[in-house]
Amino acid sequence: MCGIAGFIDLWDRRAPRLRDERASILENMCEVIRYRGPDDSGSLLKHGVALGMRRLSIIDLAGGHQPMSGEDGSATVVFNGEIYNFRELYTQLEAHGHKFCTRSDTEAIVHAYEQYGTACVDHLRGMFAFAIWDERNQKLFLARDRAGEKPLYYSLTPSGTLVFGSELKSLLEHPGVRRAASTPAMRNMPVP
Repeated sequence: MCGIAGFIDLWDRRAPRLRDERASILENMCEVIRYRGPDDSGSLLKHGVALGMRRLSIIDLAGGHQPMSGEDGSATVVFNGEIYNFRELYTQLEAHGHKFCTRSDTEAIVHAYEQYGTACVDHLRGMFAFAIWDERNQKLFLARDRAGEKPLYYSLTPSGTLVFGSELKSLLEHPGVRRAASTPAMRNMPVP
């Protein structure tokens, strides 16, 4: 099953939360979804960005640890799902000069991003939700499969932090996420 969680301080990137504070928040966000991935966990903390994941090992049991970076380390991904055409992508991306270190579908995503940018999703067949931190361009790219089979929730806090995760309860572990319903949104809900 797996699960991802994380956040990025969008507005105040010059003075992000202290590293220990970000690490603690991310650990709590991932711990509440531990049951989604009891086999492994991992995190990335840098420049106001926090990426975390819980992994249920299915493909490439030994080499699929996340977060996973590409060849030069400038793109790093956390991923939930399965890419059905990852072997085909390996062949295509190797023809473009990419070098693979694992046999994981996760690595196919990060190399596809290096090759195609955000259009990488056009090359992915499967069920997925992922976050890629692009160090070179200082951008966070979030995506999920077209049918939404793998969930990806997000919230923007009043202080400008984008918080995301595979489950809402991960988001609620971030101190900036409000635990209140949106009255305007409820007014627009259809009544059965």
